[in-house]
Amino acid sequence: MKFTGIGLVIVAAVCWGISGGIADILMNKGWDPLVISLYRGAIGFICFFVWFLLRFRQNRGISPRNWIWSLLAGVGVAGNFTFYFLSIQASSIAIAATLMYTAPVFVLLISFLLRMEHSTWFKWGCITGVLFGIILLTGVYNTESISVSLLGMAAGLAAGLSYALFIFGFKNASSHGNPPTTLTIAFFSFCLILFFFTDKGESAAVLASKDLGLFLLLGILGAGLSFLVYVIGIRKTTPANASMVAMVEPVTASLFGVLVIGDHLNLIQVLGMAVILVTITVLSVKQSN
Repeated sequence: MKFTGIGLVIVAAVCWGISGGIADILMNKGWDPLVISLYRGAIGFICFFVWFLLRFRQNRGISPRNWIWSLLAGVGVAGNFTFYFLSIQASSIAIAATLMYTAPVFVLLISFLLRMEHSTWFKWGCITGVLFGIILLTGVYNTESISVSLLGMAAGLAAGLSYALFIFGFKNASSHGNPPTTLTIAFFSFCLILFFFTDKGESAAVLASKDLGLFLLLGILGAGLSFLVYVIGIRKTTPANASMVAMVEPVTASLFGVLVIGDHLNLIQVLGMAVILVTITVLSVKQSN
């Protein structure tokens, strides 16, 4: 049972990693990151709504708290998708994916501010380790030749912060309702938010474009299938194991960027990426335990 859960989480992480690569290909074709993000979330919403209808009898009586927390999760996932794609556009998929996975550090800092977590030397050591990894990954230690633009770094960290917001929202919503209801509401709010910010003409042009297949693949892999598989998988394994194997996403994204798209990382950037991922994994496992 445990290995089935781990396998499903790995499948979800691989799908998320590949979805970043598909988004990068679409952006290289000239599509706006906001439009790409909208289609990823909209296709995910359709999948979750079908799941909701199939389990309609179990989804009756949605509590107000479930609505509120699910809407907050939708805001988080909207920011996560959008800032992640903007970071890919401004830097590279490997850097964007790694910076996005600083989310547990933001969760920890928010927990400190809200006094939900006690401050310890171990936790501050993890935060320091992540900051050191970011410095190596982005090259800010050398102001004359910074390897990542300010926009790419800011968008990547904003994606991580948005991911943290999604984690808070989804975790609290799940205690007041089941996953199909929570994900349906969250991605419905996602679609509403992105609809107001995207170019309506370009969004409509996707439907008649030869790239429609890539958009469909992005939505199915990056939202519909991956979230469904992840929710099922995390029920069959421990949070610690799920935290560790979820790191397959940035690794998959990095390999996709290097092997398919042709991105390049120097040795110091690879070291920085390793420092961030190892530190986040240790922190996540410790917090889960």
